[in-house]
Amino acid sequence: MHWKSAKKEFSSHLQFERGLSRNTVQAYVRDLGLLIGYAEERELKVLGVRLPDLEACIKSQLDAGKSHRSIARMISSWKAFYLYLILEGLLSEDPTALLEAPKLGAYLPEVLSIDEIDRMMACIELGKPSGHRDRAIIETLYGCGLRVSELTGLEMNQLHADERYIQVTGKGNKQRLVPIHEEALHHLMLYIGECRTQLKVRTDSKHLVFLNLRGGALSRVSVFQLVKRLAELAGISRNVSPHTFRHSFATHLVQNGADLRVVQELLGHESILTTEIYTHLDRKHLAAVVKKYHPRNRD
Repeated sequence: MHWKSAKKEFSSHLQFERGLSRNTVQAYVRDLGLLIGYAEERELKVLGVRLPDLEACIKSQLDAGKSHRSIARMISSWKAFYLYLILEGLLSEDPTALLEAPKLGAYLPEVLSIDEIDRMMACIELGKPSGHRDRAIIETLYGCGLRVSELTGLEMNQLHADERYIQVTGKGNKQRLVPIHEEALHHLMLYIGECRTQLKVRTDSKHLVFLNLRGGALSRVSVFQLVKRLAELAGISRNVSPHTFRHSFATHLVQNGADLRVVQELLGHESILTTEIYTHLDRKHLAAVVKKYHPRNRD
């Protein structure tokens, strides 16, 4: 087996047998590509890689400036690859079995305050051709906790305005229903009814809710750039991305007493462990409140 064919077959396995999204598959394959480049330089065959080779590859990545978080993700991808080889009967021993990932601290994602979100929305110029669309994008990201890929892939037939919910296609093409509050729904329907109808919509994009000004599919990069621009205009110097609204959606729900299982369902998390990070964020918030308001902490 050659590396090229191994990578191709692993990619197909992830996509068609494990049902992972295209973005996730690309991330796995990209991480495997780092190992392939290292192995090919040293003429190591697919089934000939051993633990010391993997450790040496990791050291080379650390020396090149890779973060511990990137290394941990890379090792996870390698483990998935060698598990696939074992399941296919191509390998009897897993060289990654004793491979240890670097210890990581608790990852606490960036969260916006309600005031910061309001400031970003206030920076949207509704008089511009894209104004109402941009407001609907931000309202939907924050109001429904969507991933950016879920937003750009949202289809017209997935909107259920009368029942006030949207049908979301998440990772692995899994479907979930997410309520949409009145304010977000108002701006969404305003965009669809008064702005989207003015576009010359391309045939291959008619099913999509959010379009660019040329009537084509809106890209994730465009949404990323919109969020960056609004954060800058609002005077927010922290790193803000479309995913920050998803974190903010979940954190604000937990802070206001929402059940963690409900938040898990709304976010489309397969495991409750993924959702539990928002309890850590809530504890951080509570500690900040005590520090600010307890008399022993006052100047």
